[in-house]
Amino acid sequence: MASLKEMRNRIGSVKSTQKITKALNMVAAAKLKRAQEQAESARPYATKMAAVIANLAAGVSGDGAPKLLAGTGSDQKHLIVVATGDKGLAGVQHQRHPRRA
Repeated sequence: MASLKEMRNRIGSVKSTQKITKALNMVAAAKLKRAQEQAESARPYATKMAAVIANLAAGVSGDGAPKLLAGTGSDQKHLIVVATGDKGLAGVQHQRHPRRA
């Protein structure tokens, strides 16, 4: 049978583990909430992007469609349209610093 001191050490260890687990659960819940808020804030963008893509698709059908979008019927070349909400470095001009002597 375990001594009283060993039992107290074990109880303290379990309580410490419970505190750590509770803190980790709170962090995970906060991250999940932030991710949900970001997903919900992206809905208007996704809706508008769907409308733009639908408009593009409507313009491809028919004889008067631009060849670039309608294609030639050949599987040799493909058109890929990349659309993103992240501007990245678009429009940023990099300036070279003069070399130091």
